[in-house]
Amino acid sequence: METKLKMIYWKGEKFWVGKLIEYPDIMTQGETLEELEENMKDAYILMTMDDVPTEHEVKELIFAL
Repeated sequence: METKLKMIYWKGEKFWVGKLIEYPDIMTQGETLEELEENMKDAYILMTMDDVPTEHEVKELIFAL
């Protein structure tokens, strides 16, 4: 399954820092932009998919706010 998310990022004093727009609590850093992207993918998987079993179902929900 492919998921597309948007990352906001910037160069800090020592590291590239980024957070996911759709999941602002997921934030990480890297020495290079490439490392930041890999770390972000790892952080996303750990934060959102860690407890999901291999065999599962997906259902789309609609929220009226």
